[in-house]
Amino acid sequence: MIFALIVVPVLGLFFGVHRYLWCRLVRDTTTPGGRPRRAGTAAAFVLPLTALAALLAGRAGAPFPLQQALAWPGYLWLALVLYLTLALLVGEVVRAVGLRVLRDREPDGAPPPAAGTPSRDGRSPDAGTTSGEERSPAAGTPSGDGRSPAAGTPSPEGRSPAAGTPTSASASPAQAPAPSSDPPRPPAPSSAPTLLPPHTSALPPLAVPPRRLFLARAVAAGASLAATAAVGYGTATTLRGPVVKRVTVPLAKLPRAAHGFRIAVVSDIHLGPILGRAHTRRVVETINRTDPDLVAIVGDLVDGSVADLAPAAEPLRGLRSRHGAYFVTGNHEYYSGADSWVDHVRELGIHPLENARTELPGFDLAGVNDVTGQTEHAGPDYDLTLSGRDPSRAVVLMAHQPVTIHDTVRFGVDLQLSGHTHGGQMWPFTYIAAATNPTVAGLERYGDTQLYVTRGAGAWGPPVRLGAPPDVTVVELASKRA
Repeated sequence: MIFALIVVPVLGLFFGVHRYLWCRLVRDTTTPGGRPRRAGTAAAFVLPLTALAALLAGRAGAPFPLQQALAWPGYLWLALVLYLTLALLVGEVVRAVGLRVLRDREPDGAPPPAAGTPSRDGRSPDAGTTSGEERSPAAGTPSGDGRSPAAGTPSPEGRSPAAGTPTSASASPAQAPAPSSDPPRPPAPSSAPTLLPPHTSALPPLAVPPRRLFLARAVAAGASLAATAAVGYGTATTLRGPVVKRVTVPLAKLPRAAHGFRIAVVSDIHLGPILGRAHTRRVVETINRTDPDLVAIVGDLVDGSVADLAPAAEPLRGLRSRHGAYFVTGNHEYYSGADSWVDHVRELGIHPLENARTELPGFDLAGVNDVTGQTEHAGPDYDLTLSGRDPSRAVVLMAHQPVTIHDTVRFGVDLQLSGHTHGGQMWPFTYIAAATNPTVAGLERYGDTQLYVTRGAGAWGPPVRLGAPPDVTVVELASKRA
């Protein structure tokens, strides 16, 4: 029941947004029955289904090559949907102003020209007929003397004029209008709705679209260009690899001998159908260039099974640091087989900290499981992790999600290293991430505990980073005794 209450509105919103995109990008800019209309309508069905398939393929156990084939178009389309919708909503303002300007420029409705008034081509509206007193009343129309002779009724002279023959006594055969030599006039324009202004005669097809159609196409083209540019830039930002950030964190309990100790913090690498071995290699090279004393991988390393992603994770074996590399689980490890991944990272030479602690020169390094592990009875256990340690020593804790900071404060931890938020990954989700996490990125203090949150080195879902570039952070510990 709860599942239905969540899924049904989400699917309704998903397909409602696609209906809106079809209206603005296809229906309003193409002609019915044309090839562009048919192609756009087909895409409006295929693309959302591809996106749903990309989201569900991994959980459904689809073969990994199929996951890869679906991931690129499906996830990139999701990013395009976001920015197309935002751009078109801005375009609604442009559209409303433009339509108002067009209405103001259109002439007001005017009565049709009176009989006998020359048309634009200089001819009388009733070309080929007589005017003034020479016009013949139709059958049953009163004549000049007020009588209404029916067709075939004898005239005063005893003749029966045919319908349309002048009935005035002053009319003579010499006054009868000569047959017009002008070619037949085309039929009057249809009264069906058109894109032409009111009271405008029908014209041949124009080489330039009417102004309203031009406005719709201009808004659609502008929104498409802006969305494509945003997604293209965000994708390039992700695929270039993480940038290096540096931050200094003073710790009161840190001895002078440990002053300047450098920890390379990386999180949310998210190996999967899109980000693979080449991405891992870029991350490892970035870390090694910083020449760290220790590497801390704070969760969400993978989105998939060991069987599918072991080759992608292999470059992690090349991490170099003086005191080794350490790993704690994130929520995505529990979607991908956490126990298998813990064993595999150990084979890669990385030390997992599962609610565990190790002593390093000058401070203790501890790590807790992610809170998602509670579903497998393997959640964070602060008592197990921190009990029995020397309270005079500084302790640095690795915990994937920043929401655990309040428990961390209670246990007197000096510094917590976290990830999970991606810094919001794509604007405007940066605001959502900021609203749902105590710290979305950067260094903040909570009581006597400091919390540092990295934006992560990869991306989940769309491989797009906009407003939150990926990073590897070198945290340099500083002793207040130095």
